[in-house]
Amino acid sequence: MPFANLGSTDLYFERAGSGLPLLFISGTGGDLRNKPNVFDGPLAKGFDLLAYDQRGLGQSGKPDVPYAMADYADDAAGLMADQGWDEALVIGVSFGGMVAQELALRHPGRVKRLVLACTSPGGAGGASFPFHEIEHLRGEARARYLIPISDTRRDDAWAAAHPDQYALFVALGAADPYADEPGHAMGAHRQLEARRGHDTWDRLPQIACPVMIAAGRYDGIALPATQEKMAARIPGAKLQWFEGGHLFIIQDRTAAPAMAAFLTKA
Repeated sequence: MPFANLGSTDLYFERAGSGLPLLFISGTGGDLRNKPNVFDGPLAKGFDLLAYDQRGLGQSGKPDVPYAMADYADDAAGLMADQGWDEALVIGVSFGGMVAQELALRHPGRVKRLVLACTSPGGAGGASFPFHEIEHLRGEARARYLIPISDTRRDDAWAAAHPDQYALFVALGAADPYADEPGHAMGAHRQLEARRGHDTWDRLPQIACPVMIAAGRYDGIALPATQEKMAARIPGAKLQWFEGGHLFIIQDRTAAPAMAAFLTKA
């Protein structure tokens, strides 16, 4: 299996496709073993796509020490260097968007163009939903709690009117096939603790590369008002709305093509 040894940890990664180099940074709990993933979507067809399990997650190393957002950004830069990339296009989704903000700030020469999807800057700009506060919830209880937050259209009335679809979402949200692996719970907790302290708000004006902020109209995790604040804070940032909630990338078929068009714009 492909691993990049970065000194402080080993990162499991996958790479496929051809074209411009594109680094994809996944969200909270991301694990490339969970299918479908980014390699099953349209982005893999138009780019040299590189994605990985972040520290503490999936098949990557799980050092039992506190993680900082700077560590995650340095991991991304280290992986790029390991693959011989001086710079790349970058998409960061949710927690991955927080990492991507830090990457663009700490390693500005590495990021050519940037898509920040369903994410938040923290601080005065607004934080995403505090997952650390529901860390005690497991399985179906967690899934049921998050369904109406992930997409604010899916309230109690919607659930009552769509029982089969609701049951499917509960089953999908409750699944955690690798929960019993050594270090799984610890690594997930370390990520949530780092996420809790994320704050790039005061530094956002320093991001110099072209930025697209991609947002779901019904996202209760990365709030629409926060997307507007972030777009106003990053010089020249483009804000584009999509039909969906926190998972608008798979809910709205126009999302991935729009991101690809932005990334490949001359």
